[in-house]
Amino acid sequence: MSPFQRLSYRPFFIRLMNWEYWSFNTIYLPIIIYWAWLAIRARSFFFFSASNPSIENGGFLMESKKSIYDILPEGSYPRTRLLKAGTSFNCAYASMKEASFAFPVIAKPDMGGKGRGVKKLHNEKELADYCQHATLDFLIQDYVPFENEVGIFYCRFPGQKNGSITGIVRKEFLTVTGDGVSDIRTLCLREKRFILQLKQLQKIYGQGMNQVLAEGEKKELVPYGNHARGAKFIDDSGLADEELVQMMDKLCKKVKGFYFGRLDIRYASWHALKKGQQFSIIELNGAGSEPTHIYDPRHSLFFAWKEIIRHWKILFRISKENHRKGIPYLTIPEGLKMLKENKRLDKILAEQHV
Repeated sequence: MSPFQRLSYRPFFIRLMNWEYWSFNTIYLPIIIYWAWLAIRARSFFFFSASNPSIENGGFLMESKKSIYDILPEGSYPRTRLLKAGTSFNCAYASMKEASFAFPVIAKPDMGGKGRGVKKLHNEKELADYCQHATLDFLIQDYVPFENEVGIFYCRFPGQKNGSITGIVRKEFLTVTGDGVSDIRTLCLREKRFILQLKQLQKIYGQGMNQVLAEGEKKELVPYGNHARGAKFIDDSGLADEELVQMMDKLCKKVKGFYFGRLDIRYASWHALKKGQQFSIIELNGAGSEPTHIYDPRHSLFFAWKEIIRHWKILFRISKENHRKGIPYLTIPEGLKMLKENKRLDKILAEQHV
């Protein structure tokens, strides 16, 4: 490997040369003027809050995941229990037993995004550790065993009979394949995407990073389809055929007051998903949803800007129509309070060690 190639495998240069790893502000700042133009047209900087009337703040920020699950059709999402910050292990475990939960389970903060604080718990010891360090209200969920995960962006204009799918992202989890010689750490060092997760993986696995996998043996290192946690996002928007659109229409119209957002779904097979079978909604994201198919490494930053702007325009039109029908926008004091609370939440999540 040449000196230049070695340099290209350093985290700083991996991020520099691949825009998908750039910060939120770096990506969005050049197009924020379009958002400002929409706000001027709506006469409200917080116009988005009217997009999904049944979700707090339209699902832009500070919405409760549990409150969203509560409006989803029964059986379409994992069984979930909400626990308050400071809940003891004994109370959490009793709640699990009462609901007939069995390990493994998923624990995650009731508010927040980017996969922060999400953890797969395998036993009582890990549950006790999570309870001890959780400083925010959190959820305990059944672990969904389906191997595949997809994000489907769905939009429907108020009063319109049917909606549309505006983007599909398939998620490849952070998984290594053994060669019978190299340990997991060495395998990770061969892939730039994995290198960016090494520090976190070392915290999770410790000495387990020295394990040597047999040739052809696969090990899923991060069981979450989150870009910030190392998942690779593949743009599969071309799979939005009539059958899938009809299935999503049927599902989403059962969610009262939902018009704009992305559903992150675990599923057994694409064939079954299109028939509305063997799937589970991991999360429903509202006005704050990104069209995450933009993060496919094949796409340019210009493609991403075009897609973001396209979805902002749809969000504006939906919000404006709902507002015309009597749904209020957040006032400036309410909107500023939301932003302040979210800043505080981000700080807590960044400091929370779970």
